[in-house]
Amino acid sequence: MLLVEDERNQRILLERILKNEGYAVQTAENGGEALALFDRGDFDLLLLDQRLPDILGIELLRRIKTMDPMIPVVVVTAYANVEDAVQAMKEGAFHYLTKPIAPEELLLVMKKAVETLILKRENEELRRSLKDRYRYESIIYASGRMEEVMALAFGASKSDANVLITGESGTGKELVAGAIHSTSERKEKNFVIAHLAALPETLIEAELFGHEKGAFTGASTRRIGRFEFASGGTIFLDEIGELSRAVQVRLLRVIQEKKVVRLGSNEEIPVDPRLICATNKNIEEEVESQNFREDLYYRLNVIRIHVPPLRDRKEDIPLLVDHFIRQYSEREERSVQGITGGALRSLLRYNFPGNIRELENMVERAIVFARSDYITREDLPIPVHQRMGRAPHGKLKAAVEKVEKGMILDALGRNSWNQVRAATELGVSERVLRYKMRRYKLRKEAAE
Repeated sequence: MLLVEDERNQRILLERILKNEGYAVQTAENGGEALALFDRGDFDLLLLDQRLPDILGIELLRRIKTMDPMIPVVVVTAYANVEDAVQAMKEGAFHYLTKPIAPEELLLVMKKAVETLILKRENEELRRSLKDRYRYESIIYASGRMEEVMALAFGASKSDANVLITGESGTGKELVAGAIHSTSERKEKNFVIAHLAALPETLIEAELFGHEKGAFTGASTRRIGRFEFASGGTIFLDEIGELSRAVQVRLLRVIQEKKVVRLGSNEEIPVDPRLICATNKNIEEEVESQNFREDLYYRLNVIRIHVPPLRDRKEDIPLLVDHFIRQYSEREERSVQGITGGALRSLLRYNFPGNIRELENMVERAIVFARSDYITREDLPIPVHQRMGRAPHGKLKAAVEKVEKGMILDALGRNSWNQVRAATELGVSERVLRYKMRRYKLRKEAAE
């Protein structure tokens, strides 16, 4: 951190307090020296005296912020007044302290400043990674069916209308939602994702709408909900069909009023996110059976985009395979260059019940176990070969159950029996996975 203080004794005292707490401190006694150090160095914090011999602290703050808008700056002065404090905050100061400074107060403010900086950097890194992952060009396809999907997505991005994306698990609905956001006028704001099937029902409201400290057992701090965090940007609610009727009512009210109320509070907070939802269920059947509110359905189903399963767009498989080979060869530091014709034909004959997610998992596994520079048929999992006509004789139901049980065991094993991650990999909800585990009597102890 950089400490800028013209008074020698005060500078030595503050430097000692901060160094004793573990901060790496460099000091400057005037604005010119501070700017020179800042230009050459890499600082995470700035503690700045308001009155310097060559420049006002406010002016130095302004210049520093043009060089690094993210750095937290704490302004210190012996001549405190409301106007100075307000001006400092307007120019981007993190906090305003008056002399004499209590060491406890100083260290508390510095700790909060570091925490804020870390959070800002994490959010910025997340925003950059989301931009890369969900940019329009990152969706790989060659089929006419996906060309139609992307045309709809591009058209949807030009409006703020709610979008409902349907399709089987693993087809890429989240990527389509991200592409809509990345080509919209909201692209510089947050793209917030909520996988509703992976959230315990008791926590869904707190995650979506936020909560106050003490709102329920375990709520030790205030939490901003995902709708608040997405305000100005886009919120993507995956597996919207998993919402309980009670949460559906609250969601409908948020859509209608553009306000959220955190759990444990009565304060209405204005929000303005663009809403995109997705489901792998037949949402019309859910409405008919009264599992899903009809009024909410009409609110969500303004623009409808259906993402076809991979078996109906097999022209996309070769491009996807090449993409996954490059991705996982680099990650695993393997020299796999491609796939043999026989192995590719095996994939083209397979129906992929798990869609693109299943294909990705197959290629990832093949990269890990590949015995040459090319993926061969022998590197692919057994289900691919069974779909080619080498499935065991017997009842269809028994054969399907055997394959399903094996895939569940494999996914659980790869994810250290973490059910949330295994369910995500398999493209099912956690509830469905638990049901299947009970049905097949799958337990970690028995598998070890």
